[in-house]
Amino acid sequence: MIARKSVALLMETSNAYSRGLLDGIIAYMQQHAAWSVILPEQERAAAPPGWLRNWKGDGIIARIETRQIADAVRKTKLPVVDISAARHVPGIPWLETDDRLIAQLAAEHLLERGFKHLAFCGDPGFNWSVWREQRFAECARDAGAQYFVHQSIPRLVPGYSWNRDRQALSRWLSKLPRPVGIMACYDIKAQQLLMLCRDLGLRVPDEVAVIGVDNDRRLCELCDPPLSSVIPNTWKTGFEAARLLDIMMNGQSVEGEMELIAPLGIRTRQSTDALAIDDPEVSLAVRMIRDEACRGITVQELLRRIPVSRRIFEGRFQKLIGRTPHAEIQRVRMDRSKQLLSNTDLPLAQVAELAGFVHAEYFSVCFKREVGITPREYRMVNRGHVDRGPMDGGTIDRG
Repeated sequence: MIARKSVALLMETSNAYSRGLLDGIIAYMQQHAAWSVILPEQERAAAPPGWLRNWKGDGIIARIETRQIADAVRKTKLPVVDISAARHVPGIPWLETDDRLIAQLAAEHLLERGFKHLAFCGDPGFNWSVWREQRFAECARDAGAQYFVHQSIPRLVPGYSWNRDRQALSRWLSKLPRPVGIMACYDIKAQQLLMLCRDLGLRVPDEVAVIGVDNDRRLCELCDPPLSSVIPNTWKTGFEAARLLDIMMNGQSVEGEMELIAPLGIRTRQSTDALAIDDPEVSLAVRMIRDEACRGITVQELLRRIPVSRRIFEGRFQKLIGRTPHAEIQRVRMDRSKQLLSNTDLPLAQVAELAGFVHAEYFSVCFKREVGITPREYRMVNRGHVDRGPMDGGTIDRG
């Protein structure tokens, strides 16, 4: 009988991001490798467990977020896969969500709603926050938006004080021009922003729209109003980390391999359910498209409900949204189809129907033209997982 390999998972389990990683690791084990797993109870960036020094295991998957953890992992001389953005141990396989693409999705989400003032609230103690801020700033400036940034006191700094951090954050919020769209580096920071908006009497989302990252469903729906959030593909990140570790434990070399995992999309909730567009007809059209694109709405139907000529309407729409009405309808349908392909096993004909396409063949042609690969190929490389709780908390509008 072949002995099971023993694997240590050094990560916290208190947040949705890490639980998503664990889901991916579990899926790999169920499909490919029955490991004996050790998962110690620990906080983020906690000291490495004492037993690790004398542990006789086979491999480690770790969020190596401090030099102390890095040193302890190195000393084991075991195969290791790093799933942290800190990069304390160069030369080993490293997987991380694509933070630049996460920020780009958030920026596009706010820009599509017409915000001309964009802001970012980050934690400079984490590389992933730094990378998200850099890309978000690029997107804002490329779009001609006025940009603002606030870096909170790093949460992992000794002596961190929420009271001091809150005061600085409140001062920043109160001085921002309005309406403003804010990306928080992750959901907990976004929750803090929403709480302070309420304290300051700022209306969300009309004056301040807020989007977070991680789609921690329980946290997002506890927020007031419920929080929109970018969905990282943590399932795939965990699955790929387990796959690489399995390869290494079987004696093959994958040293230094790096992979950035694209996010799944955005779960839209009330915190960004606003349109900062000073044009009632275009604003109405955008809302109609978001509500009805996947139910087959056409430009002709839009025009029947909007009392302006087609030439004038399309000109104003293009100027404010940056796309034609037809292109916006197609974008919404494509985003819905990507979400269905990534997170369901529905047949392609049903995906096409639910995304608003009359024929599966036409859907496949449009998808290949827009994305560069077929729907079936997209599904193969983007199998993901989201917290499949009640769907009435919002919709996924980016894939």
